[in-house]
Amino acid sequence: MSLTQPAAAAVQSYTIDAAHSSAHFRVRHMMIANVRGEFGKVSGTVRLDPDNPDNSSVTAEIDVTSINTREPQRDAHLKSPDFFDAEQYPKITFQSKKVVASGKNSYQVIGDLTIHGVTREVTLDVEGPTPPSKDPWGGTRRGAEATTKISRKEFGLTWNQALETGGFLVGDEIDVSIDVELLG
Repeated sequence: MSLTQPAAAAVQSYTIDAAHSSAHFRVRHMMIANVRGEFGKVSGTVRLDPDNPDNSSVTAEIDVTSINTREPQRDAHLKSPDFFDAEQYPKITFQSKKVVASGKNSYQVIGDLTIHGVTREVTLDVEGPTPPSKDPWGGTRRGAEATTKISRKEFGLTWNQALETGGFLVGDEIDVSIDVELLG
């Protein structure tokens, strides 16, 4: 009698489709309202092993100059040395160190996030990826969303202005969400 093991699923490699992916953020302004913005240029690769998430990995890069808050003067200030210093630090990068299943079709991706030349470990809560779908050009596509919260001060983004009424102009906690379409 012979026992055979089912074939293990191969690691699947995907490229982040920059035309259909973006990174969004939300920060408190003047302690009363949220300002939202996005980075429109996201690229990278995802290696997915559905049977063993520990074999999976994510590498991503965000172009700081692609920031858009729908206010050109604010965008210019955010690109300046007061904040991102896009001339000296043109990229935000993420390199995963560990991927852990956290539920059905959800993962925690732990890795190093580098902003403004400062690297900190963060955990991305990922929903997806969606089931594979064939596109009209013969490629395989999947989608996923990742979220996290970071402290901008921990990444050296410390510019602020005190308000007459107390508090500060820009909040410290940043809500981040990243929507990616993966092309395999």
